Amino acid sequence: MTNRRDATRRGAAAPAHRPLVSAGGLQRRSLRVLAAAQVLGGLGVGANVAASGLIAAQVAGSEAVAGLASTAAVLGAGLAAVPLAGLTSERGRRHGLAAGLVTGALGAVLVVLGATLGVLALALVGILLTGSATASGLQARYAATDLAAPGHAAGAMSVVVWATTVGAVLGPNLSGVGAQLGERLGIMALAGTYVISAVAFLAAAGVVWALLRPDPLLVARSRDPELGSAVHGPRLRERTTRAWTVVRGTPDALLGLAAVALGHAAMVAVMVMTPVHMAHADVSITVIGVVISVHILGMYALSPVVGWAADRVGRHAVLVAGAVLLLAAAAIAGLAPADHHVAVGGGLFLLGLGWSCCLVAGSTLLSESVPVASRQDSQGLSDLTMNVAAAIAGAAAGGVVAVLSYGWLAALAGAIVLPLAAGAWRTRGVAAR
Repeated sequence: MTNRRDATRRGAAAPAHRPLVSAGGLQRRSLRVLAAAQVLGGLGVGANVAASGLIAAQVAGSEAVAGLASTAAVLGAGLAAVPLAGLTSERGRRHGLAAGLVTGALGAVLVVLGATLGVLALALVGILLTGSATASGLQARYAATDLAAPGHAAGAMSVVVWATTVGAVLGPNLSGVGAQLGERLGIMALAGTYVISAVAFLAAAGVVWALLRPDPLLVARSRDPELGSAVHGPRLRERTTRAWTVVRGTPDALLGLAAVALGHAAMVAVMVMTPVHMAHADVSITVIGVVISVHILGMYALSPVVGWAADRVGRHAVLVAGAVLLLAAAAIAGLAPADHHVAVGGGLFLLGLGWSCCLVAGSTLLSESVPVASRQDSQGLSDLTMNVAAAIAGAAAGGVVAVLSYGWLAALAGAIVLPLAAGAWRTRGVAAR
C-alpha cells in the first residue's frame, strides 16, 4: 500500500488494467470528449462545403472544375482512412484522431495559399488534405464503441454521430463571416472560410489530444489480450489485404461494409446535384440552403433514435429500414419538380435519414462481426471503401444529369441500394446482438 501511495505522489501512471474510474465512467468521459471534438470538426468541415467548389471555379476561371473540389474532399477522406486506422492500431485513438484533424488544418492552410496565389493545383491538394479531418470524424464513431457495454455499441456510436449535427448545420452559415475575414486578411474572400476551418480543426485536435485520456482503445486492449495483440502488426498494405480477407469471409461484416459504402454513395450522388437541379429552375440560393440544411438534419439529428433502434430491434432490421428510406428518397426527390422545394426537401430529409441508418447499423455490424485483432484495420477498410465509392458516385453524378436528367440520377441511386435492400431483407431474422 505504501509503495502504491508513493508512486502516486511521484506522478506514476496507474496500471492500465486498474483504471481509476469505472468502465462506465470512462465511457461517459470518452463520449463527452468525442462529442465536443465532433462539434468543432463538423464546424470546420461544414464551413467550407459551399466555398470549395466556388474557390476552384474562381481560381480556374471556369465552372467546369467546380466538381473537382467536392470529389477531392471525398477522395481525400478515403485515402486518409487506412493510414489513420493503421496509426490508431499502433498508437491508439488519440494519435489517429488528432493526426487526421491536424492534417485537415494543414490542408485548409494550403487552400488559402492556393486561392490567394491563384494556383488551382495547390488549392485542390489542400482540399484533398482537408478530407483527413472528415476521415477523423468518421473514425471517431468507432472510438465511441471501444468501451461500450455489450448491446449498447450502436447507441454509443449514434451519440458521436449526432454531435456532428451542431457543427454541420452551423458551418455553412459562416460563409458570410468567412468572406469578411478573408477581406480583412487581404486574401480571397471565399478563402476566409478555410481560415475558420483550420482553427476549428486545430481546436478539435487539441480537445482530443488533451482530454481523451486514458485512451479508450488502449484501455480496451488492456482488458482483452486478443485485442492487445493487434498493436504491432504487418505493413499497412498487408493489413488492409488481411482485413478485406476477414470481412469477405464474414457475412455480417460484408453486409455492414456494403451498407456503409452503398448508402454513402447513393446519398452523395443525389445530394451533390440537388443544388444544381434546383438552381436550373431559378430557385433562390436561400431556399436551396434550407433544403440542404434539412438534409443535414436528416443525416445527424435522429441518429440517437437510429442507434437505439439498432441496439433494441437489431442491426439487420435497421439496415432494411435504411434501404427502404433511401429508395423512397430517390423516388420522391427524383419525381418532384425542381421548384417544389417542400417535396425535394422531404426527399432529401429521407435521404439523410436512410444514410444514418446505413452508417450506424452497418458500422456497428461490421465492427462487432470481425475478430477483435482485425477490428481497427477493418474499420479503416470500411471508411476507405465508403469514401472511394462516394467519390466515384459524386464524380459520375454530374455526367448523368448532363446526359440524362436528375430523375435518372435518382433512379440510378435507388438501383445502387437495391442489392443492399435484398441482402438486409434476407438476413432480417437474425437476432439483435
